[in-house]
Amino acid sequence: MTDEPDTDDTRRARLILGLRSQGVTDPNVLGALEQTPRDLFVPDLFQDRTWEDSALPIACGQTISQPFIVGLMTQALTLEPRSRVLEIGTGSGYQTAVLARLARYVYTVERYRTLMGEAEKRFKALDLTNIITRFGDGAEGWRDQAPFDRILVTAAAPGEPRELLSQLKPSGVLVAPVGRGPVQSLMRYAGDGKGDFKVETLCDVRFVPLLEGVAREL
Repeated sequence: MTDEPDTDDTRRARLILGLRSQGVTDPNVLGALEQTPRDLFVPDLFQDRTWEDSALPIACGQTISQPFIVGLMTQALTLEPRSRVLEIGTGSGYQTAVLARLARYVYTVERYRTLMGEAEKRFKALDLTNIITRFGDGAEGWRDQAPFDRILVTAAAPGEPRELLSQLKPSGVLVAPVGRGPVQSLMRYAGDGKGDFKVETLCDVRFVPLLEGVAREL
């Protein structure tokens, strides 16, 4: 008897099973991850590692996040079908695409024009029409479109992201890595509807820092 071929489909299925065993148990989140073709977001050089549970380099010194972290952060948002989500740091667009399958609208801000342009091409190829993009300073959020039901930050804030919290609805949820060192804490801020937040530490993570301003690219 020959072994079953190790195809992309089998690798993808193995990844999803692994995520479930690590604690990503929301069936809607797992479904969104399974439906999102990660190979579309991974550079050609790393295509053979697409379905590994690991972060991978992309352009502009950034990374496409580890699938487990994407799943964990998405699950922590407790998204609803009518949620309006602000994402800080579009990157490759992989996390954005997962969010778009679960929320009504995703507003995403990216400080690298190159990354934004490539992500927009991927969204178009996937016919994801509920994503609104903006090239700009993610640390400032998107006040013109606030308040948001949910906010997800994909770069490490040096401290409590007060400006972004101010753009959250009173009963909203913000998930962000927080800390200045190479290892940060993944934090969840859940509004109580009265102006205060229940703050939880989910796990240790490693993210690039959240920088102010837009990037100068050669």
